[in-house]
Amino acid sequence: MLRNSLALGGAALFAPHLFAAIAVPDDRKYTDQLGWKIGPQIYSFNRFPFDEALKMVAACGATSFEQFTGQKVSKDINVNVGPDLLRPENKDHLKRVKDLLAETGCTMHAVGVCGSGKADFDFAAEFNIPLLNTEPRFNELEAVNKRADEYKINVGLHNHPKDSTYWDPDIVLKQLKDLGPRMGACCDPGHWLRSGLNPLECVKKLKGRITGFHIKDLKKNNNGGLDADCVLGQGECGIVEMMKEVATHSIKIPFSIEFEADWDKNQPKVAECVRFFDATAKTIVATR
Repeated sequence: MLRNSLALGGAALFAPHLFAAIAVPDDRKYTDQLGWKIGPQIYSFNRFPFDEALKMVAACGATSFEQFTGQKVSKDINVNVGPDLLRPENKDHLKRVKDLLAETGCTMHAVGVCGSGKADFDFAAEFNIPLLNTEPRFNELEAVNKRADEYKINVGLHNHPKDSTYWDPDIVLKQLKDLGPRMGACCDPGHWLRSGLNPLECVKKLKGRITGFHIKDLKKNNNGGLDADCVLGQGECGIVEMMKEVATHSIKIPFSIEFEADWDKNQPKVAECVRFFDATAKTIVATR
């Protein structure tokens, strides 16, 4: 249960006092015990500028999130929260973003899906972001591996559906074979399911090379196909069993909730996902 109703969204979402009253779920301590972080991929709130979307993150009971680099700072500041912030002419906007984060107590636990050039790593370093999720070409991986070591930032090779570059874990493992330990997989179980793969088996296959998750769940429709995203645990991705499997890997990673449906009003659903994740973590800890 949440300590107060702010995490439920609704009219309180944009209350002026919201930043001082973030409701952290009681079960978060179990997620922390497993070494995990849980929060939205802020792309779920891409219909809103960063300052408003950050309030939505806080209203979900999350204290960390994954940033995407195509989001404007605010309605009045037409600069993306990404590498553009590091340009000298945008130093005031950079400060504004850092102030917003400090006011919420939120941090960025990842950035993606983005590029993997120097500017992307500079942005991650500026905000102490430990993970960069990306989809570089195969011939770029050696350079990305060097940057990961230089910046001490992990990299997740993200899977979009078939036939994207890293849709199959076998492809990911082949490309990671000669790369360093900071290079791994950003796992998206929803996209695996869309590709005809079993998410649990994919997680098992990638053991030892997982750096994080874009976690989503999908329901079947009446025709046997897959509908849009649903609350975690209510679909076909096998989220509970997948989380139990990840717990056996003993890895400290972030899980970024993607909810790519009901774009203008999906914050309460994302909050449900956060609560489900924390409750599942509590069950996992209790049965270890």
